[in-house]
Amino acid sequence: MVTEPGEHVRLYEIFGLFNCKYMFLRNTTDNKTTGRKFLKQNLSIKLLTSISLGALILTSGGVQTSIAAEEKVTLEEITVTARRRDESLQSVPIAVTAFSAADLDRRGISDITELAQSAPSVTLEASRATNSTLTAFIRGVGQQDPLAGFEGGVAIYLDDVYLARPQGTLLEVYDVERIEILRGPQGTLYGRNAVGGAIKYVTKRLSDEPSVSVRGSFGTYSQIDGVVSASVPLSDTLRIGGAIASLNRNGFGENITTGVDNYDKKILAFRGSLEFEPSEDVFIRISGDYSDDDSNPRYGHRPYVGAYGSDPVLSDVYDTTAGAATNASTAGIDGNNEVKAKGIHGLLEWSLNENVILKSITAYREDYTESVIDFDGLAVDDMDAAVIYDNQQFSQEFQLSYSSEKLNGLIGFYYLDASASNDFDVVLGQLGRVYYATELTAYTGGVVDTKAWSVFGEFSYDFTEDLSLTLGGRYTNDKRSADVLRQTFLGAPSTFFGNNSALAIATTSNFDNSRTFKKFTPRVVLDYRINDDVTTYASFSKGFKAGSFDPRGASVNGSHPDVENGFAPENLTTYEVGLKSTFAEGRARVNIAAFYSDYADMQIPGSLPIDTDNDGINDGFVGTVTNAGKATIKGVEMEGTLLISDGLVIQGNVSILDAKIDQWLLNGVNVAADRAVQNTPEFMSFLGATYTVPLAEGEISFSGSWSHKGSVVQFETPVSEIDQDAYSLFDASIVWVSDDNTWSVGLHGKNLSDTRYKTAGYNFPTLGLENNITVFYGAPRTVTVTAGYKF
Repeated sequence: MVTEPGEHVRLYEIFGLFNCKYMFLRNTTDNKTTGRKFLKQNLSIKLLTSISLGALILTSGGVQTSIAAEEKVTLEEITVTARRRDESLQSVPIAVTAFSAADLDRRGISDITELAQSAPSVTLEASRATNSTLTAFIRGVGQQDPLAGFEGGVAIYLDDVYLARPQGTLLEVYDVERIEILRGPQGTLYGRNAVGGAIKYVTKRLSDEPSVSVRGSFGTYSQIDGVVSASVPLSDTLRIGGAIASLNRNGFGENITTGVDNYDKKILAFRGSLEFEPSEDVFIRISGDYSDDDSNPRYGHRPYVGAYGSDPVLSDVYDTTAGAATNASTAGIDGNNEVKAKGIHGLLEWSLNENVILKSITAYREDYTESVIDFDGLAVDDMDAAVIYDNQQFSQEFQLSYSSEKLNGLIGFYYLDASASNDFDVVLGQLGRVYYATELTAYTGGVVDTKAWSVFGEFSYDFTEDLSLTLGGRYTNDKRSADVLRQTFLGAPSTFFGNNSALAIATTSNFDNSRTFKKFTPRVVLDYRINDDVTTYASFSKGFKAGSFDPRGASVNGSHPDVENGFAPENLTTYEVGLKSTFAEGRARVNIAAFYSDYADMQIPGSLPIDTDNDGINDGFVGTVTNAGKATIKGVEMEGTLLISDGLVIQGNVSILDAKIDQWLLNGVNVAADRAVQNTPEFMSFLGATYTVPLAEGEISFSGSWSHKGSVVQFETPVSEIDQDAYSLFDASIVWVSDDNTWSVGLHGKNLSDTRYKTAGYNFPTLGLENNITVFYGAPRTVTVTAGYKF
């Protein structure tokens, strides 16, 4: 190796830069007070400045690390479509984390929740009591409860199609080209509910050559997965292909009452597409997907002894004594637990000339869920719920993009017609038998329809080769209509679920209403390229999520008198500065973003016990969506990659968030001091390394990673039994791939320290006659062997 004078010194500077940034950020979070003080004193800006200067010094210093000019090794350029056009990750003025198919395979990523370990300021988890419903938070914005009529603040996209409901959006990773996570409000180009950010799942386009790919996985808990994909050209202009995945695993625990597995997995999924290119200017793609999650009902761990019977606190947090699936109260759906989702998408791309492209995206999607929830986690027929979610959506989007030497951008129109319904019984068996000599059932049925349209545009103008200004805006018209009925019955289940002998004793909601919400959300970005390797930007953007109606809310007996008027929109205003740098002759990459967000009228869903018949007994619960007056969220994020040698790569990221509710009015009193921003850890970090060497006509990669997540509050009010303290996870992989990329073999270990960490829970300590709290946990240690063949 040829080494220039001073090379070792500069390499130590690079290592020192990474190390100092990490240690400094880590030390600020040794206690929460110090971390908050750090941000409040604006040291985040000082940190950003110091890192920027360090990157500039290293870049201008011309670090010599190449063996020879013709053998120069650099980091691979990453292409993203964050602005609806192909751009380099290092040039787009947005905080983006991108994962290629190769990255996902090398790490053995099975579903998108695992991406949160290595994406700053991101939390992705399975919603409580579900297997395939997603809870997503970015920079303190998200949705904890998968309610009908309530849409999350993180937009999920499947091939540029917005998925309006969280059911079925915990997407399994197969047949994927890349996944992008956009942080911060994307109110212009992605608009609909992209308040905290957006997640883009991009599937592979078909090959011009016949191809078949087979992959099998075998692992702990009797995991057996199989994925087969194939494509074939039918002519020079027409191709067809698809992929099918069968994903199976026994449970992490056991349901002691019913004898079936708890936390198991049984998913069958399919994607297919037809691509047609009648000319070099026209591309047409018709694709469809289907998934069927037939896993067992998932029940949480109960931290308290049952007041009735002999139910102890179980030693294994994945075990349960929940009896809801076999109890008579859920007979209306036969104790079934299943989520089916399907959709069909049509894409047209037409290059009208060398500067203008017309794109049309048409989609219809629907999902149907039958689920059995056991709020108390006990065998007794009490606090059990049969639930049905039924959702449909049709969307149409037109984009007209323009590109030239100095001006680039697009204008567009978006339309959505969606319907979200839920029906569920909550059976209070013990309470009913004590006071009414029979079960008591609280039935809720509601439909929330959405008809929304928006026009949008965003253009970037290059004043010089280095200075660019982006202006964008979106106008949204969002109409919500609701039809809600809530009743309390003697007997279980209710008449809706087939019990014609049940007697209605109270009606707590019976209304239909509609409201229209309108908003303009702008975006302004100024970016400056200091040199070929360093770009800085400053942006101002707004995010908006329309108001709606809570179908669980009670409007009778004064329980929740404003429920018929619905809840208000929420608005987010974010100021962000960032730096994207590549240095050490393309061997090192550091991206940093610092932001400040004003969050107004943030929508917080929750549930409270109520007395439906004014007899002094809590015999039901009411859904609440609170528009918290104001919150402030600010933070710093850093992502870095360092190519130490041809075979050794180190990656890391850090985020520090200071999320605080400033105003929360309850009966005219500000109780903000007793409230917290949900699912938003103050500190997150990730450190990973991959070493690759040639082996047996291929190459073998050894990967290891450490991820750390600070303490989180699951709901707006701290609950120690459910909230999670800070924890760390360790993963490792060994993957061999043949030189011709036909064979691959991998060994993947997840959560190697076998850490128990909470992800969600139910908190009803005063509903019914027991302390009804249950907790859900993330996956334990797993080991998986994979093998793949392409031909």
